[in-house]
Amino acid sequence: MTKLKIDFVSDISCPWCVIGLKSLEQAIGRLDGAVSAELHFQPFELNPRMAAEGQDIGEHLSEKYGATPEQGAQTREMIRARGAELGFTFDMGARSRIYNTFDAHRLLHWAEQQGRQRELKMALFEAYFTKGDSPGDHAVLARVAGEVGLDAAAAAEVLASGAYAAEVREREQFYQQQGINSVPAIIINDRHLISGGQPPEVFEQALRQIAAESTEKFTSTEQ
Repeated sequence: MTKLKIDFVSDISCPWCVIGLKSLEQAIGRLDGAVSAELHFQPFELNPRMAAEGQDIGEHLSEKYGATPEQGAQTREMIRARGAELGFTFDMGARSRIYNTFDAHRLLHWAEQQGRQRELKMALFEAYFTKGDSPGDHAVLARVAGEVGLDAAAAAEVLASGAYAAEVREREQFYQQQGINSVPAIIINDRHLISGGQPPEVFEQALRQIAAESTEKFTSTEQ
């Protein structure tokens, strides 16, 4: 079995990050135990200056990307369909605003230390994209933490204290300095980069190739 370290750089408010994660996990499953994936979620903020109250999605997409209502509707339908293929429900009617996600990233940093980072990440995606809850609301974040087996009261304390702000900023800056300016960005063994919400087949092919190269390198070193 080949061990792969995977850093998944993403944001809670990024629908393509959900698609990328679900695709990546399907690809890992298709490898039939040939690889052991050590997955770490790294912070990235699509809108670091977003106000606490958030912004209407249509208004935001128009300002940031110049998207017309028709283009926005087409993109939402594409995202919904891709999510459905992967077993994830995007309820486009439930989600109407974009929010600041910095506190969610702080909580994810804490959750990694508790061994529940992946569970919290997926639950936060579902809270936002399926239920329309705000990932910037401390009450929502603490509740979701409790739902995945974390201590909700401890989560609330982390959020209220501002803990891990420096650590999250440092990680954000690190990946920006590495040239990561869009997400999802999937970095394998600190060397190989796969960008975007790729189909499972793309991830599967890349993982097989990287695992084969790692095995060859290990065999060569042993000889």
